[in-house]
Amino acid sequence: MAWIVAVIAVITAVAAMARSYRAARSEQLAVAHAELAERQAKAAEARTAALVDEIRQLAHKRIPAAALALSHPSAQVPGLREAAEVDGGAARLLTEAVQAARTAVMEERQRVDAAARAAMRGTSAKIQSLLNQSQQLLHELQHEYDDPRILQLDFRNELALRRTQSTAVLCDAWPGLARQSSPLVEVVLGAQSRVAGYERIKVANHLRDERLALAARAAEPLAIALAELLANATAYSHPDTDVQVTVQQSGGRGAFLVVDDAGIGMDDDALDRARALLAGPAEVLLTELGDPPQTGFAVVGRLVVQYGFHCHIEASPFGGMRTILRVPAHLLTVLEDDRTLSVLAPVPVSATPTPDRPAAAVESAPQEPPSTAAPSGLPSRRRRAPRPAAAESAPAAPAAEQVPRTPEQAESSWAALQQGTLVGRSVAGRAPVPDADGHDHLGDQDDQGDDEK
Repeated sequence: MAWIVAVIAVITAVAAMARSYRAARSEQLAVAHAELAERQAKAAEARTAALVDEIRQLAHKRIPAAALALSHPSAQVPGLREAAEVDGGAARLLTEAVQAARTAVMEERQRVDAAARAAMRGTSAKIQSLLNQSQQLLHELQHEYDDPRILQLDFRNELALRRTQSTAVLCDAWPGLARQSSPLVEVVLGAQSRVAGYERIKVANHLRDERLALAARAAEPLAIALAELLANATAYSHPDTDVQVTVQQSGGRGAFLVVDDAGIGMDDDALDRARALLAGPAEVLLTELGDPPQTGFAVVGRLVVQYGFHCHIEASPFGGMRTILRVPAHLLTVLEDDRTLSVLAPVPVSATPTPDRPAAAVESAPQEPPSTAAPSGLPSRRRRAPRPAAAESAPAAPAAEQVPRTPEQAESSWAALQQGTLVGRSVAGRAPVPDADGHDHLGDQDDQGDDEK
């Protein structure tokens, strides 16, 4: 029986050891589970803290920076601060939140901009109508009175009309003026008359065909676009420098208007932005044009898209900027021979006298009153005709007659001519009739400077 007791003792000991081992194992597993749970809790707390920090950065930095980048592309939008502590799903959701905020801001800006355009479009139309009525009344007063201040007021009214017209075009409105097919050089001079520093603008005519004209639908838009380019050139160049405008004709490609100034030029960023605006982007928000808005290039870009012009800007050999405005061939036409050209328009460099514009008439052109289409101080526009034998022996004209007249002298001559015309009409028993096409914009320019574009 002793062996049985021994076996039972051994079995009991083995069972006790097994129970002891299982207990120790269970304790070890419990400790491991506790440590794992503690580590997981700490990791969860770290992820939660990192996610909270990312959400805080999203609200305080990322979304405001994304909204700012819509107006300033160079602004940096920060990314995730603790990318390693945020899982992929949370990171994607944070990125989507930024994109959703950008979309919402852009849609709201477009809605506000559309409302502002509509309001400005309606207001511009009413102001433009009132300014046109004022212009007509001023023309009537010019035929009744010889007060030079009327001419100055007429010019200031023209400047206000151009600004209103440009604003309307920027807001997708019709230019507000219908014209007939017009000679290209007369359109250029008409644009010149809408700029405060018109006396600094020198026009050189290099057209092969003197009667080259713009189609009716493109005449006023081109005048608006060129006036904006000239206003920009005069505003950014010294008052003592000239702005050169060259009118050229190219076979098969239309005509070119080249504007050169000796201004301050542009840096690379400004030049890239100017080219982008002149290319006619699909949409330009008013809030992207600065404060105050610099609308000149944006207006030209809008007209480029609508009428098929092409505009390019680059550095000028004169030290400032050169702007090239190309008019495509399908917008050009040739006037009939019975259409009289203005004697104030510059004659082509290689042109010879024609029956429509005899040399005698051109020789007397400087004595005509300066109009908005041809301000004083322009280069000489006299045609040279063969002199008769009797005239060859005549003494030369005094040198003093070749000195260009000052604006004040031109203004005085125009007032005298108006007075004489008024007296002649009163003697003949006719009432003065206003000249619907006459534009006389003389006077002091010190307070008429265009804003920067």
